[in-house]
Amino acid sequence: MSQNFQRPGGFPATQRSAYPAAGTSAGTSSFEGFHRSQHRPGGGLNSGYNTPGGRSVYSTTSTNLTGRVGCLTAVKMTAHAKLSRFFRRLVRFRQMDFEFAAWQMLYLLIHPQKVYRNFMYRKRAKDQWARDDPAFLVLIGAALAITSVIFALILNLSFGAFISCTLWVVFVDCIGVGILVATTLWFVSNRFLRRVDDQDVEWGYCFDVHLNAFFPMLVLIHVVLPLVFSGLIDYDNFFAGLLGNTIWFAAVIYYIYITFLGYTALPILQKTHIFLYPITFIFIFYVATVFAGWNISRTFMDLYHIRATSQSRH
Repeated sequence: MSQNFQRPGGFPATQRSAYPAAGTSAGTSSFEGFHRSQHRPGGGLNSGYNTPGGRSVYSTTSTNLTGRVGCLTAVKMTAHAKLSRFFRRLVRFRQMDFEFAAWQMLYLLIHPQKVYRNFMYRKRAKDQWARDDPAFLVLIGAALAITSVIFALILNLSFGAFISCTLWVVFVDCIGVGILVATTLWFVSNRFLRRVDDQDVEWGYCFDVHLNAFFPMLVLIHVVLPLVFSGLIDYDNFFAGLLGNTIWFAAVIYYIYITFLGYTALPILQKTHIFLYPITFIFIFYVATVFAGWNISRTFMDLYHIRATSQSRH
């Protein structure tokens, strides 16, 4: 593992140059004051950041870096300009920080709160919550393409069917569903959960939250599941159904939890615990499907096969 992954402060040294240092216009005292506030127990009322999982607290204390902690106050770029910059960088691989994106993927599996803490640093330094580097999205697309090879082997897909399967999972399952989910939660957050009127949640940040939550789900559904499918799950018995449904249950719960952390990290939102409400209904559904004998993993494997080949798996 690269030494950058072991740097104190929770993120690689390659990212530190993006944040204010001594002699910059932001000023040393402003950044250090913010940094000290991150290490006070509970973050403090005026820290501008609350540990994900805790109650959001909006700070009305201005700083020399960004004014208020929010998404519309003192914004230096329009949403269209940010989106245009993102897409321009999408074809410039040399400008992408893949090392930092890989660090985020690792910590989404072992310590997702640390990833959202870095989003706060970006807000302070660049005055936006959403990623301005498409490296994370590119790595997810590459991971889906690689894991589609496993699906092609398990489902005995031809090369053409493999390409079709890859296009489905990248542009429909990841990006298409992500746009739908991000837009829905963006509307709900801005319409019902804001504690202030002069700031709102960035749509790009909502999409980033989806990508963050999607990656652990990808590991479970596109790596763990196909590896154990033929040997343990593709059978008509209780144990096979229990294992197959448990993998899907864990993936969905992880998605909901990381989504909850993402919106709880925003100090302008309140009552973000509502994002955890679906867990109760999903658990009831999980128990019902297990005792009903419905193997969800086999159903989705059949669906993947039909999407790629337009034919049933059996």
